[in-house]
Amino acid sequence: MPRERAQSVNEHPIIALAAIGALGAAAQWLAWRVRLPAIVFLLLAGIAVGPVAGWLDPDALFGELLFPLVSLAVGLILFEGALTLRLSEIAGLERVVRRMVGSGALITWAVAATAAHLLAGLPWGVATLFGAIMTVTGPTVIVPMLRTVRPNVRVASVLRWEGIVIDPIGAFLAVLVFQLVVSAGEGGALLGTLWIFAKMTLSGLAVGAALAWLLGEALRRHLVPVYLYNVITLAAVFLALAVSDTLAHESGLLAVTVMGAMLANRKGVPVDEILEFKEHLSLLLIAGLFILLAARLDLDALRALGLASLGVFAAMQFLARPLKVLWSTLGSGLTWPERALLAWIAPRGIVAAAGSGVFAFQLEAQGVEGAGALVPLTFVVIIGTVVLQSFTAGPIARLLGVAEPEPRGLLIVGANPLARAIAKVLVDRKVPVLMIDTQWDSLSRARMLGIRTYFGNPLSEHAEVGLDLAGLGTMVAMSADPHLNALACERLARDLGPNKVYLLKVVPGESRSVASAGGRYAFGPGASYERMTGDLARGAQFRVTTLTDAFGFEELRARQTDPFLPLFAIDPKGKLRVFATDSQFEPQAGWTVVAMSAGCGQDPA
Repeated sequence: MPRERAQSVNEHPIIALAAIGALGAAAQWLAWRVRLPAIVFLLLAGIAVGPVAGWLDPDALFGELLFPLVSLAVGLILFEGALTLRLSEIAGLERVVRRMVGSGALITWAVAATAAHLLAGLPWGVATLFGAIMTVTGPTVIVPMLRTVRPNVRVASVLRWEGIVIDPIGAFLAVLVFQLVVSAGEGGALLGTLWIFAKMTLSGLAVGAALAWLLGEALRRHLVPVYLYNVITLAAVFLALAVSDTLAHESGLLAVTVMGAMLANRKGVPVDEILEFKEHLSLLLIAGLFILLAARLDLDALRALGLASLGVFAAMQFLARPLKVLWSTLGSGLTWPERALLAWIAPRGIVAAAGSGVFAFQLEAQGVEGAGALVPLTFVVIIGTVVLQSFTAGPIARLLGVAEPEPRGLLIVGANPLARAIAKVLVDRKVPVLMIDTQWDSLSRARMLGIRTYFGNPLSEHAEVGLDLAGLGTMVAMSADPHLNALACERLARDLGPNKVYLLKVVPGESRSVASAGGRYAFGPGASYERMTGDLARGAQFRVTTLTDAFGFEELRARQTDPFLPLFAIDPKGKLRVFATDSQFEPQAGWTVVAMSAGCGQDPA
């Protein structure tokens, strides 16, 4: 019966494709609502409509196009991961991070491969490939988890940079191991095996390097208009994958990884801009890819693994990770509670799932023994690590005493002159501030004022992964675009909380419907970007006043003869409060009030 249902759905490809898109969107929305990584719901959705209900059969739907489509999607994901691998940043990291992505990754590889062989019965070749796939964690699952767990800065930095750097390194390692397994199966003699391996490696390196140089030159010399960056980059990635695969089968993934890494480390290439091509397309690809891979899951193979799969997961969680962290943190300044939390958090994500699916496709086609167990075993580890760590990492961090106290910093969307002036006042009062904008010149001016900046769109997936909210507890969107402000509130509300996101009206008569997506209007009924920018141009100043028992907030108001607009209040512990149109509050003695006034000067503390 399930097979008949699948056949009926697959006879209508447009319905099947629409259903995959709808399922992906629903899974992403559900993940947002419950604040868990979307990968869990995408995998469960694929399993539900695939092997459980029998409604979706990817092989019947796509036929011979399935493997090429998955390869293109994985190549795109690996390319984007490699674009984050900047050698200058790796060289400047602490020794613990270098070990985590270097010798520590070899520990994970060895333990995972041994467990897969001894517990799950995988042949050494497939087990070694499984171990290589398990070395990756990935920022797409690490960063959302960190925002919920909120560990201290040192732990968050190690986990975040490990996830960013290990993704392309682990993918590179998995590709090399896969090529070695394939060449060993095809070559027969030792020399033949080495030749096939060398041909695959040389093809990937040569094609990736050549196209990276060509694309880099085109972008550096402005031979490509900005509006075509995305299209040209996407075409170049697919071209690298196809050409390399044509020269040496299965070398394309290595080519795109090399291509991304070279572009990331070449001066003058607008990497931040070409990363944007992945943001919306990647969401669709990730959702579809996970659902399709999960729909192909062989439940019989999973049942055949039985408790062995849980044994492999336990080895990864309770042996591989602690051993890696213990070695990587030897001689470091990290405390034992910090090391314990590092040893607990290591969720697997999209590169592990996609890599296992692509490699299993080809290995099964070549009749490699044990290849059928690669995908189900990988899925067990992915689901196990993500679910277990998502629910337990927060309480463990608080129990160990390594969770950050309530954050007191401010995220400002927009780096226009008004926003920069406000940020400068707060930074001078030791309030952590991070500004995000897509205008490089505006951010450059902010950095000259000593303000931390992030170049990008707050709504992008790149910001979802790369925007570090550690220490930031409040957001005020004050760009000149009311829709961007409202959507930024909606996006950041799930990380900071709905009562911690504010937006500044762009014009005095701005409709409340613009802010219906979330956020509260900041600063007061008369505040707007248009009015405050005009006042600033006409000489308005920011007045900073520390209240006392003899000179409270009412006295401060009564003293003003010029238009007076309270913006923020900072309590004695350094916590920031935002004045809003719907929630005025009364600062007490010892608080510091930041206000905008048409008059000049600063009241004495």
